[in-house]
Parts: sequence; C-alpha cells; structure tokens
Amino acid sequence: MVQQQKTTVLVTGGAGYIGSHTCLELISSGYQPVVLDNLCNSSVESLHRVAALCGVDEIPFQHGDIRDSALLDRLFAQYPIRSVMHFAGLKAVGESVEQPLAYYDNNVHGSLCLLQAMQRHAVHCLIFSSSATVYGDPQSVPIREDFPRSATNPYGRSKLMIEDLLMDLHQAEPVWQLALLRYFNPVGAHPSGRIGEDPSGIPNNLMPYISRVAVGQYEQLSVFGNDFPTPDGTGVRDYIHVVDLAKGHVRALEAFEAGTVPNLLAVNLGTGQGCSVLDMVQAFGAACGRPIPYRVVGRRAGDVASCFADPTLAQQLLGWRAELGLAAMCRDSWNWQRANPAGYG
Repeated sequence: MVQQQKTTVLVTGGAGYIGSHTCLELISSGYQPVVLDNLCNSSVESLHRVAALCGVDEIPFQHGDIRDSALLDRLFAQYPIRSVMHFAGLKAVGESVEQPLAYYDNNVHGSLCLLQAMQRHAVHCLIFSSSATVYGDPQSVPIREDFPRSATNPYGRSKLMIEDLLMDLHQAEPVWQLALLRYFNPVGAHPSGRIGEDPSGIPNNLMPYISRVAVGQYEQLSVFGNDFPTPDGTGVRDYIHVVDLAKGHVRALEAFEAGTVPNLLAVNLGTGQGCSVLDMVQAFGAACGRPIPYRVVGRRAGDVASCFADPTLAQQLLGWRAELGLAAMCRDSWNWQRANPAGYG
C-alpha cells in the first residue's frame, strides 16, 4: 500500500538498471520520482513497467542530459523538487580506458552541471551513486569506509573526483546534505521479472553474461583467471541484490529528512560476503536448472583477487542491511532473462 506522498525527488539516470529499481522503491515509500535520462544505455520502457507495478498512471519523465543547464532549470522550476538521486553516468571500466574524455565529460562535468543547477534553485540534498572502485586495489578485506581511496581506471577516477567535489562543496557550504553511497556489485532483478538489467551489446558484468549463456545466446562463459589467492582460485566479489541496493538509497534519503545522520555521509552498500566467480556459476546453474558451461582464460589486467565490504556503518547510520542472498539474486536474474530474452527491446 502506497503511503501518503512525500518529497518530489529528481532521479537522474532513473530509467537505468539501478535507477528504475530505486524509482519503484521511492514510490512504494510514498515519494514522487521525476526522471531525467538521456537513454544512452537505458530504456523508458523500464519506467512504464515500474508505473504498472506500483499502480500509478505514469512517472514524470524528461528525455535529456544532465549537462543541459537550461533543461535542468526548467525541471527545477516545473516540479517542487526537494532532493536529487544521481545515477546518470557511464559505467564500463574497459570503455573508460579507451574513452577517458567521454567519461570525464559525462560523469564529472555532468555532476558539476547538476550541482550548479541545484545551487541555483536552493535544493541541497543529493544521494550520489558512488562505487567501491574508489578504493582501488585494497590492501585488505573487508573494506571499511576509512580505507585509503585511489583509482585504477578512468571510470573509478571519475567517481573519486565527484566524491572530492562533493566533500569540497560540503566544506564550503555545510547546509548541503550529501550521501556518497559506495556500492559493490549490483546483480539480480525485481522479483516480478518485469524490470532488470538490460546492457546494450556484450555485457561487461558477470551476471548478465551468465544469464545469456543460460538462455542460449552465448556458448559459454569466460572465467578470467583461476590462480588468484582465493579458496577456488577465481576472483571474489561482493554481489548485492539490486532491490536491497535501491532500498539503501531510500533509507539514506529518509535519514537526511529525519536529521539522524551527518550532512556528509559516505557508506558502503554491500553484503559483507565474498562470492567467487565459480560460486556464482554454480548458484546460477541451480537457479536455472542447468549447468553453465565455462572455460578458464587468462586474468584481465587490473583485476584484484578479492573485494568485499564491511557494511557495518550502513547498518549503524541508516538502519539498512542487505537481506537477499545469492539464491535470490540468481533466481530473480533468471526470471528476468527468461521472460525478457531481448531485454526491453
């Protein structure tokens, strides 16, 4: 049951994978999302499905770019926006190495344009989609928020630069409420199977690639290295269900509204559990009822052996923790892939 409507929230990149799931959780918690998305790696169909799942007529949507200052001014004038959730950004590590200028322009310059528009319209609450990539190659695990930050690629560096920008802004103007949500490896889909991850082209991430192998689009999975210092030799990551992740964003917004957290907040959103590539292959095979064929190939440059979160701070400050395990992640990914073999297309 939808609660009484609360704040209007501008959601940049709201038609994308994490953004669309967060719009659903916002509506379920009584908020009114307004979505701005340039649709460069997303589909407005996701928002039609979110509206149907939530029983609302439509989600206000503007096709456009966060670098368009005039468009941002019109949106802030048109809607009673009180806060912003910022997901808009390019996110492929390999592509960022090949096209660094595009990543700095879209991610860093885009964030600067957004913040300047917020400042002009006296909107001072931002929930930022940061990333565990800001920890670079960590010296130990689990990773805490006070670990040194660094970056090993332009994508991670763009997130690091935006974090620095936000910290400097808060130092100059403490009225700003800024949440830096550093999340680990989002996977899964809404349990309805109606919304999920729909990468264009060959997927960069493990779960959508496994899904396409399971559905027969690809012959087999390539496992990059089995000689890491991990229990089975394959890379260990902290996979988090996208629904848990979306709820974490809503909890951050609620905490700012309640005044129960500092105005500058950096927290990890992860499960705290490391899962290897072969663990994921086995779990997905159990979910779809068939083995996932794979072959081991050489390591990729820059891949770290193990990376998982210490999520204690998010529980202490936001009252949030991941609730959905690996079986649910694989089950929901498989339901989405099976029901939508061509994604939103």
